[in-house]
Amino acid sequence: MKILFTTKGKDWDSMMDARFGRSAMALIYDEDKKSFEPMQNSAREDGHGAGLKMASQVLQKGVDVIITGNGAGQKALEILRKGDLKIFKGAENMRVKDAYEAYLLGKLESQNL
Repeated sequence: MKILFTTKGKDWDSMMDARFGRSAMALIYDEDKKSFEPMQNSAREDGHGAGLKMASQVLQKGVDVIITGNGAGQKALEILRKGDLKIFKGAENMRVKDAYEAYLLGKLESQNL
């Protein structure tokens, strides 16, 4: 399973970014391979539609789960509904490894698609 974290860095100790569409970057963790793939958010600086572009990037990467702070906006959700994935929010002010642990323990809020 691939889990995408909206983050400000490239490893377990990086702080989460509360934003989805305008997150500094994303970090994809492949649970099967126990490996990370950093993903630059190329839409971050765009005036409008950053969430839509980020959502499209996420679908292209085959992500199963998104972990973020505030959740995805309505327009991004329209794109994400095309994929078979789940979104969990409430991970702002955490490091990536703490957000992952909170996810495993069921402590994050599910965002309906």
